[in-house]
Amino acid sequence: MAGPLQGIRIVEMAGIGPTPFAGMMLADNGAEVIRIERPGTPPDPWDPLLRSRARLEMDLKDPRQVARLRELLRTAEGVIEGYRPGVMERLGLGPDVLLADNPRLVFGRMTGWGQEGPLAPLAGHDINYISISGVLGALGRAGGQPTPPINLVGDFGGGGMLLAFGMVSALLAVKAGGKGQVVDCAMTDGSALLMAMIWGFRANGGWREERGVNLLDTGAAYYDTFRTKDGQFVSVGSIEPQFYAILRDRLGLAGDPDLDEQNDPARWSAQKAKIAAAIAARTREDLCGLFDGTDACVAPVLSMSEALSHPHNVARGAFVEVNGVAQPAPAPRYSATPCDPPRGGFRPDAASWLEEQGSDGVDPGQTERHSDE
Repeated sequence: MAGPLQGIRIVEMAGIGPTPFAGMMLADNGAEVIRIERPGTPPDPWDPLLRSRARLEMDLKDPRQVARLRELLRTAEGVIEGYRPGVMERLGLGPDVLLADNPRLVFGRMTGWGQEGPLAPLAGHDINYISISGVLGALGRAGGQPTPPINLVGDFGGGGMLLAFGMVSALLAVKAGGKGQVVDCAMTDGSALLMAMIWGFRANGGWREERGVNLLDTGAAYYDTFRTKDGQFVSVGSIEPQFYAILRDRLGLAGDPDLDEQNDPARWSAQKAKIAAAIAARTREDLCGLFDGTDACVAPVLSMSEALSHPHNVARGAFVEVNGVAQPAPAPRYSATPCDPPRGGFRPDAASWLEEQGSDGVDPGQTERHSDE
């Protein structure tokens, strides 16, 4: 795979959610990612999180397979895993063992609660991790329950994305002459980090802890979603005064004095009612035409299916198809080291593959197979 991480080998211990997302990010950006799975695990060439990978089956209860995995890890720059704390150690694959084998290895650990702390050994999911980090309590409309943002904040933004960043940071440290190390990535920490700007607002008095009454949480009249005449929705984010002026003008509300005090929270409810009524009188298509080419910060709220064909997404190639499955394209984009398009693929089982390759100079690229071959 081409990309800025070309030449980097990462071993990924199979898991779900944030760890494969981190593996996808690293593979998308050119790293050779080898995913270690239990024997009998069926290949899944259609899952976007597993794209552009090598795949090896290993029985890690077999000491011989553990020894072979250690051989592979001696040739790798990094390993990522998402088990509960202590599992890798019980397998004989803890950081002390692997860093002794390969002092330049970066050992990435993805958990919900972190490697230590009173909750570290317990089970949890995204919704729980973002609960204690203060994120979930801030999400939702006024007077309503907290609304989970699917599992985007814990698993992916504060989890897998942060792990990928941590791996690249530690790999850069090794390249600069440093030693290998452990990257302890917890979704509680990562989701809290994503709220850094809101903590800044809170510190200067610009954010109330009550949901749905603030600038960015649907409290403001000019920052929300609105239902259209045809039962669709548009998003409005007219924060800056000049953009708010365009919004008012195009909706026929420029002369209404009730909308003059844009940033007075006491007026937001009445202002939002008037904006909502003006939007509800038009279809989504009409509104798109009305605001096309303007800086009003108004956009249609698209379904996943609709997003595939939006002209801007099509022009940028924001979505691709791999093995017949539509999915997001790799991001970001690079001018000097562009990434290859993602692809599905698999490799033979670990025992035969490693026996063929030998313990030294392992080159998975020699045996790569794809589902379309």
